[in-house]
Amino acid sequence: MNDPVQEFQAFREKMNQKILSKGDLETKRFFALDKNAYKEGALCKKTKELIGLTASLVLRCDDCIKYHLITSVDLGISDKELFEAFQIALVVGGSIVIPYVRRAVDFLEKLRA
Repeated sequence: MNDPVQEFQAFREKMNQKILSKGDLETKRFFALDKNAYKEGALCKKTKELIGLTASLVLRCDDCIKYHLITSVDLGISDKELFEAFQIALVVGGSIVIPYVRRAVDFLEKLRA
């Protein structure tokens, strides 16, 4: 049986390498900006990840949701904290976010297993 977490991470890394190897300076700058935005600053990394996760749920980006869940788990963010972020996403995004929260919970369970 394939590991969906490992598959996602391997695909993401492979495709990022291809994009960065063929992309222009603006593409590389965008990737760097995205990476640097989540560094420790006035807001801690955990808070930034929860914001990123919430925004990703509202914007309905499954890949972004998975990335932020992986990073959140790596940072030690609890299920209680994550479910509060899910709640905020539902309030901001409305019922259309429900399927994305379902998939997020499913992926989170796979991460925790």
